[in-house]
Amino acid sequence: MTTDEDELHEADEDPYALALRPGRGPVYLRLADGRRIRMPVHRWHEPPTAADKTVLERCNGPVLDVGCGPGRMCRALLRRGVFALGVDITPRAVALTCALGGLALRRSVFEQLPAERGWKTVLLIDGNIGIGGDPRGLLRRCGGLMAPAGHLVIEVDPDDVEEVCTARLEDLLGQGGPPFPWARLGRPALHRIAADLALRVTDYWTSGHRCFATLMHQGLSLDRPDPGR
Repeated sequence: MTTDEDELHEADEDPYALALRPGRGPVYLRLADGRRIRMPVHRWHEPPTAADKTVLERCNGPVLDVGCGPGRMCRALLRRGVFALGVDITPRAVALTCALGGLALRRSVFEQLPAERGWKTVLLIDGNIGIGGDPRGLLRRCGGLMAPAGHLVIEVDPDDVEEVCTARLEDLLGQGGPPFPWARLGRPALHRIAADLALRVTDYWTSGHRCFATLMHQGLSLDRPDPGR
C-alpha cells in the first residue's frame, strides 16, 4: 500500500532529492578540495525562521523564488496574500511545493520563464547564489527577470569570499551524486559584481548568522545608499 507521501518520494539515489523528504538525515556539500559544508535541510521543511521573515517583509509581489526547494518561502508569501511562484530543476521539489499548497514550475532559471522583466521581487536565498557556478551570469539573468523598478533579494556568505568550484551533494555516509558547478559569494564580491552589471546594492542586513542584500537596477529614484557599505 502506498500513500501520497510515498508517491512523492519514490526510490531516488540523488542526495538532494532525498533531502527533500522530511525526516531525512543530514546532507552535505562536498567541495573538490575536500571541504564539507552541511546544508540547512531542516530549514527547508520548517516554517519560516526569524531570518526568513526579514526576507518575506521585503517581498513585493509578484515574487519569483529561484531554487525554491519544498517551497517554504513561496508558500509563506501566498499565505500573506503575495503572489509567488517557485522554480526548481528537481521534480521532487516542485511536487512537494504544489502538494503543500504552493505554486512551482520545474524549470532552470536560465530557461524561458513566465513574466520575464515583470517580477517585482526575485529571491536567491539558502545559498542559491551558487546556482550554475557563475554568480555573474546568474545575477545578470535575475536582473533580466526583474521589473524595471523590481528588486533582487540575495542571501550572501557571511565570510569575505568569492569562490567558484566543483561540488557534489552527499549523505552522512559519503554516498554522493554527480559533480556540478557551484559558487560562494560574500558581500564585498557582491558589490563588485553588481556594479559591473548596472545593479546596485540598496540594503544589507543580518539576522542571526545569516546575511542578506537587496539589489536594484542602477539609476532609479528608489535607490538609496547602502547604510552598511
